[in-house]
Amino acid sequence: METGPERNDSVAIEDDLDGIAPDVYERRWKVLAVLCASLMIVIIGNTVLNVALPTMADPEQLGASNTELQWIVDAYALVFAGLLFTAGALGDRFGRKGALQIGLLIFGAGSMFGALSDSSSQLIAARAVMGIGAAFVMPSTLSILTNVFPRRERAKAIAIWAGISGAGAAIGPVTSGFLLQHFWWGSVFLVNIPIIVAALASGYLLLPKSKDTTASPLDPFGALLSIVGLSAFVYAIIEGPNHGWTSAESLTWFGASVAVLAVFVWWESTTRHPMLDLRLFGDRRFAVSSGGITLVFFAMFGTFFVLSQYLQFVLGYSPLGAAVRLLPVSVVMMVLAPQTPRLSARFGANVVASVGLTLVAVGLAAMSLFETDSSYIQVIATIVVLAAGMALTMSPMTNQLMSAVPRDRAGIGSAMNDTTREFGGALGVAVLGSIVTSQYAAGVGSAVAGASEQVRNVATSSIAGVENLIAQGAVPADRIDALRVVAGQSFVDGVGAAAMVGAVLVLGAACAVRFLLPSDRDNPDVIGERVGVPAAPSGEGPIVVR
Repeated sequence: METGPERNDSVAIEDDLDGIAPDVYERRWKVLAVLCASLMIVIIGNTVLNVALPTMADPEQLGASNTELQWIVDAYALVFAGLLFTAGALGDRFGRKGALQIGLLIFGAGSMFGALSDSSSQLIAARAVMGIGAAFVMPSTLSILTNVFPRRERAKAIAIWAGISGAGAAIGPVTSGFLLQHFWWGSVFLVNIPIIVAALASGYLLLPKSKDTTASPLDPFGALLSIVGLSAFVYAIIEGPNHGWTSAESLTWFGASVAVLAVFVWWESTTRHPMLDLRLFGDRRFAVSSGGITLVFFAMFGTFFVLSQYLQFVLGYSPLGAAVRLLPVSVVMMVLAPQTPRLSARFGANVVASVGLTLVAVGLAAMSLFETDSSYIQVIATIVVLAAGMALTMSPMTNQLMSAVPRDRAGIGSAMNDTTREFGGALGVAVLGSIVTSQYAAGVGSAVAGASEQVRNVATSSIAGVENLIAQGAVPADRIDALRVVAGQSFVDGVGAAAMVGAVLVLGAACAVRFLLPSDRDNPDVIGERVGVPAAPSGEGPIVVR
């Protein structure tokens, strides 16, 4: 029979592990490596296109039109965002390990399909398949993480997860640039295949099985409403710059999405077993973090979308050269993100996240000062500030959001986290890209006023369009230099306007996070570490859990 002290020790260890099986606890860091590799596949699979799009537009390569290029990017985001809640709920209900591995298989199949495509329509379809796979992979990574790390270590694990997420955004373009320099455009999709095979094999051996122990019934009507409403909303954002934000088409899609999402909110608040428990939004950790993450990814995706074009078409770097010059983003994020739990424990999650958002706003303001002949030192200083701000912001807010969600519903919590990222990213590309395009078209329009309608349309559509016209010989030799100067300056003017809009929005978010997000400095469930907390058990030797 156990003595009092022995029983207290065993209970303390059991509480310290949060009910996690000892063998799972011992291999938790190996599990995290598998989860980060799986996450990297999704991130790289999306960001490789930032550098590859100009090559795909080349008539001697895929020959994709501007509209087709947009849908090559957006088909992925549309399907991914629409399925996130449903995929997260299915993972919670039937098993997160299975959802992750099925997602990897689907993503791999879509990657192979994309690499072998010989038309834009086939590639758009392949990207949609990849979006289906990503919708199962990304929520599963964070929900499995939540179920294999005890509360005192969860913040650190999420910080590493968030650092990998941000780093992948810069690693993807480098990989793409290298492959494009040596192989055909389709090779950018093959980079996923060996990583997927490794993640599947190691995941089969290492990942534990977990699911909602309450066996909550599914919510098929809520799932249908979420798919239709989210997809319609993302489509409205994507097409807003093309149709015009106040056009009949845009207002119709926005109106339809709002109506469907309103029905979704009503249904989720009245059904006995909702897919998304709306009471979570009553927790400021959940609500404020969702908004903050949205704006971080608004800035991140919008910035990378613009920077890639600026480095290639204005400063004249090759695709690989442009991608290599974005690598400091990965370094800063991977170094700084794991430090955020310690900073949050000392200063509070609200302070760390608001400082991070302020740095993002400062970086955007600095980006608005770019010129057609800016030095790389100016560019690197700006993107380091942006990366530092993103690293400081993502981890504490992701941890705050997940800490507000019951562990049995971790898949839905993760899906909410991922949905805010996708909405933010789609808004960033659409809104900031629309501002750049508007300013650019106004500047270039006068320079090609006397040209044919087709030349005018191509030249004013994007700075890549000017380069394509020059490559095709559609611009007289004596006007090439002048047109490039006008195009470059017009694009830079657009970048400046877009960056200042982003800076104002993100600075407003920094103020809101500072005063609305709970500090949680004294809450080890959220911060994960405090000065004076005893060291965690090593996991070596026998562990008594009962």
